[in-house]
Amino acid sequence: MKKSVCFTGHRTIAEDKEKLSARLYTLLERLVTEQKVTDFYTGGAVGWDALVALTVLKLRESYPEVKLHLVLPCPFEEQSAKWNEEQKAEHKHIASLADSKEFTSEHLGKNAMKIRNARLVELASDYCICYWNPKHYRSGTGQTVRMAQKKGTEIINMLDMP
Repeated sequence: MKKSVCFTGHRTIAEDKEKLSARLYTLLERLVTEQKVTDFYTGGAVGWDALVALTVLKLRESYPEVKLHLVLPCPFEEQSAKWNEEQKAEHKHIASLADSKEFTSEHLGKNAMKIRNARLVELASDYCICYWNPKHYRSGTGQTVRMAQKKGTEIINMLDMP
């Protein structure tokens, strides 16, 4: 049976992104080699989602069994309407290299993000790796972590890891 991970996290990352990506790479490599995790699901937003997608793509260079799956709340044009050109280009690059893409809603309506987050948790059988500050309990990230906890998925919070 394939083992899988979903990711959830804040759009703003308050620490050095290169160091965070290196820590994440080490964790993911351990999950691939020791736990036989192969499938990684992310929501395609800026910030944490982009960082994890790029880290998974880097990991895939050494471990071809690794698969990156984008679970998107709606088509790109709506999701990226408030993004800058650099963020849009980064997303297009990630999407072009992803192993699969899924849209959970046709439009970016009131519940599109919640539906996307629920789908991420549904698809991940083993781990939810987050970048979450519990002070933001009512955030989408907090909501996703709570859904994963309720499912019994193991939570790994990168914000808590040195």
